[in-house]
Amino acid sequence: MNESHSEIKIRPMIAVVCSNTLAAIGLQQLLHEVMPFMHVRHYMNTADVVASVHEYAHLFVDADEVDRHLDFYNPIRHKVMVLTSNSLPEHLNDYHFIRLDVPEEQLVKAILALEQYGHPNGTNLPKKAVAKDTKLLSQREVQVLTLVAEGYLNKQIANKLNISISTVISHRKNIQEKLKLRTVSALTIYAVMHGYVDVNRI
Repeated sequence: MNESHSEIKIRPMIAVVCSNTLAAIGLQQLLHEVMPFMHVRHYMNTADVVASVHEYAHLFVDADEVDRHLDFYNPIRHKVMVLTSNSLPEHLNDYHFIRLDVPEEQLVKAILALEQYGHPNGTNLPKKAVAKDTKLLSQREVQVLTLVAEGYLNKQIANKLNISISTVISHRKNIQEKLKLRTVSALTIYAVMHGYVDVNRI
């Protein structure tokens, strides 16, 4: 079901300013998974976002775009996240940034860290709509999920929990079916967002 314009306006908003549509779509999806209470919009360039920039809690902006429009972005640098595949040049040192040329797990961790610590004590962020649900997963499934999110392999999980590898695989299959999540990144996001594991442990 499509959201009405009024429903979108109520939710905090994020802008992705990036000329690479494929990269922008991937980032939009990831941001939505990590921060489902936010509404994410994509803009091809800075000119398109100028009129509505005050509406956005954060802007994820391609490094070249920031470089071309420093006069516009410098006054709002506190809410700009620079998207880059390299180290930031010295004149952008005051900006927060996310490296896009890293493995998926690192990108997920960076965005989760932004959500968890970007606003100390949740300042300026609404309360999460979904609290930890202890009924959906069994205690053992929570243990397996936590270890998966922390990066342990099936054999390591089996050793830690003193169960067989086939049992670990069975638990993982059950977790995926219950949560309707298929990738390690998606399971990691779920585990962090529902309080099963601290972002610093992934």
